[in-house]
Amino acid sequence: KELIRVIRTPEGEILIDATGKKNGRGAYICNDKSCLAKAKKSKALERSLNVSIPEEVYQRILKV
Repeated sequence: KELIRVIRTPEGEILIDATGKKNGRGAYICNDKSCLAKAKKSKALERSLNVSIPEEVYQRILKV
């Protein structure tokens, strides 16, 4: 529960999966601003999901 699951749906949409059961390719990130900044800088989510991540997705993750 201390990790946030971010998924790429089969349609290519990037979502935050609060239930942990949505369909799609998932990646986990810790719920910490410094952890998110490090993942953003190293493009870890982009590599895991094989898609470019828009800035608004990072903003939504910060609000969770």
